[in-house]
Amino acid sequence: MSLAVPLPEDFEELLLSCRYGDLEDIHQFVDRFGPDVFASARDDAGNTVLHMVAGNGHTDALDYLLPLVPPSLLAARNNAGSTALHWAALNSHLSVAQKLVHRPDGPGVDLIDIKNEAGRSPLAEAEMVGWHEGAKWFVEVMNLDDGAKGEEEELRPAEGAESIEVEIQDAEGQVAKMTLGPKPPNGPGESEKTK
Repeated sequence: MSLAVPLPEDFEELLLSCRYGDLEDIHQFVDRFGPDVFASARDDAGNTVLHMVAGNGHTDALDYLLPLVPPSLLAARNNAGSTALHWAALNSHLSVAQKLVHRPDGPGVDLIDIKNEAGRSPLAEAEMVGWHEGAKWFVEVMNLDDGAKGEEEELRPAEGAESIEVEIQDAEGQVAKMTLGPKPPNGPGESEKTK
């Protein structure tokens, strides 16, 4: 049995069903057209089925869709460059965010690093809307570079840095002078002492 080819209005109905969490209508779409066409379903703003269920917190619809959609759809961006995870963050849907990040064959925590056209990651979106629980979770699971995990880079003076003299006066009025900056090269007096 061959499946029918969805028309633009079929995709519109699917996206509305995802937006409103109408699981029965989503099931009917799959029965009629199969799940392979999910990646083609986009609205005028470029939103996918995952944007719709994630932004509206429909975990039951998300649970049904996740095994059916291609893994690449998790990182799909709308016209504003936002992923479904951005939408989950904007609307404070922790269980949705966790499901998107933890999909077994998906991009995983790399989703947290994707920035939209405004230059914001899902973590930044969570912080902007004051969703502390979500921001905390993103930080707990996200990839941190080696420097952020406690390994400090060795500090070195900048090239061409000049020495500065500092005078410090204590409570009794005594003044101490010191020079801060790179060590001076060996001068003639110093080399004579070592001979």
